Formats: sequence, structure tokens, C-alpha cells
Amino acid sequence: MNSIQNIQTPKETISLKKPILEIKDLKKSFGNNHVLNGFNLQLFEGENLVIMGKSGSGKSVMIKCLVGLMQPDSGSISVMGKDINTLNRNDLDELRTEIGFLFQGSALYDSMTVRENLEFPLRRHKHKFGDLTDTTELVIEALESVGLVDAIDLMPVELSGGMQRRVALARTLILKPKIILYDEPTSGLDPITAKEIIELMRRVQRQYKTSSLIITHDVDCARVVSERMILLVDGINYAEGIFEALRASKDEKIKAFFK
Repeated sequence: MNSIQNIQTPKETISLKKPILEIKDLKKSFGNNHVLNGFNLQLFEGENLVIMGKSGSGKSVMIKCLVGLMQPDSGSISVMGKDINTLNRNDLDELRTEIGFLFQGSALYDSMTVRENLEFPLRRHKHKFGDLTDTTELVIEALESVGLVDAIDLMPVELSGGMQRRVALARTLILKPKIILYDEPTSGLDPITAKEIIELMRRVQRQYKTSSLIITHDVDCARVVSERMILLVDGINYAEGIFEALRASKDEKIKAFFK
């Protein structure tokens, strides 16, 4: 088993904050395929934490365990002080309203307008906002935060890839989550649009004070967005630290991420 390397993690900064999400000794196997081998993670309040790992390293499995879509073999996951593996379905559903998820492919409903896409989670989670008769104010607020108010009555097919990603983020923000999970937020976008999405992510963090967990292969995205990084190798958090310190490492497994 590889030892975990902590490379210039800004302890003096994160020690002043409390973790909003903790994963401890997470293990998950599929037959003889040991995907997660004791993965650990702490996400602190207001932090942008980037996780990088090669394809098949276990990033998607970790996320599915995190949101309760998959049960780990062992280990614990605590979100806002609640152990998700012990929650019943209703309590887990309620907790999920505090966790926004920006899917890699945006995952907009093709048959719904932008407005209807944003209204859907409001109607799905009535326990948080009540039975709203008029959602316009919340929809416009969310679209303003991503600069797309004029697209409110458009269909997804009428939007560019970057616009779809922005609408998907607005749909995430409309529930006012405390945590946002970004799954490859710049994947499939041209460099200019990718930079716009990266800047939008930073603006969202400042405006909403969210804690963000960002899974990406995009080194430029990691460099600009991350306050701290975790490199997932061999099923564990192999190395942790700030971007520049990790990039300067002489460890071959770490260097492979920055080539």
C-alpha cells in the first residue's frame, strides 16, 4: 500500500474552519477489483477542493457512495455531521437538497424549457421551500447568477454546450445547497468556454459561500479553482496539498498528473 503524502497543505488556513464533509477509510470492491482501498477526505466550509485521478481510479464510485447511490463495503461518510449510511430514505432525500450536483453532461431535461428545468427541483423538494405557487423570483435569481436570464424560455437544444452547463449550474443553485459537487465541469468545452465556466465556479463560491468538491482531469481548471487538491491513486488519497507544491513534486506518480 502506498503511503499518503501531505505536500504543503495550508494547515494554518483550514484549521480555522470545520469540515462540512468527511470520508474515513472508505473501501469498495467489485469482485477482485478493489476500487477504493481506504480513501479519506475532509472538505472544509467555504473550500474549493479538487480531486484528480486517472480514469477508473474510483472517483465516480466515491461520488456515488457520497450521495447514497452506492453502499461502500466499509468506512464512513459524514455530511454536515450526519452519517449518510445510517439515514432513512426521507432523511437522505432531505440531506440531498443541501448537496448540489453538476453532472458532466449537464443532464437537462430535453422536453422542458430552461424555466421548467429549474422549477423541477423546487417541486421535487417541497419540504425545503414549501408548496410554491410562483417560482419566477427564484428561477430568475438563479439564472442571474449564471448570466442567462434571457434564456428562461428556451429549450436545451437551443443552447450551446457552455450555456447548457450554466443552466445546469443554475438548477443546482436554485436549492441553495451548502455543498456543490462538480463532475468534470469543463469536459467537452472549448478552451474559451471552459475558462468562462471556471470563472463562474469561482464567482458562485464567493456569492453563495459554498463548499465545492471538484472532480476534474483539467489541469488548468485545478490550478485556477483549487485551494487544495487530493490525488487519487491506487484507491487512496495518495497525495494532498496545494497545486504548485504538488506540481513541483519529484514523485513519479504525482508528476504524471501534470505532464
